[in-house]
Amino acid sequence: MNTVLKAQLLQRRRWRIRKKVAGTAARPRLSVKFSGKHIYAQAVNDDTGATLVFLSSLDPTIRKEKRGANLAGATALAAAFAEKAKAAGITTIVFDRNGARYHGKVKAFAEAVRAGGIVF
Repeated sequence: MNTVLKAQLLQRRRWRIRKKVAGTAARPRLSVKFSGKHIYAQAVNDDTGATLVFLSSLDPTIRKEKRGANLAGATALAAAFAEKAKAAGITTIVFDRNGARYHGKVKAFAEAVRAGGIVF
């Protein structure tokens, strides 16, 4: 399959999800992105376009653990993200899987955030 076509299909999936998922001040959108090496997660208020909480595997405290963009890394980052979100006053979110299927790393991340006390 052509890489340009794959990128177009991914973008269509993102748009399809974003039609249904929007964050507000009361319930921000948790957007999670897995690259080949790293994980990026942010809570976004789409009404104002502001990022409320951001955490990635590039953060020095997370990076010391030397976990990649795998199940263990997703679980560790999600637990840290849940702590940081609770400190910022976020208790409920909507989950944006960013075009990825809800299984494996994405599912592990979501379940770890839920276990951290954030309600979806």
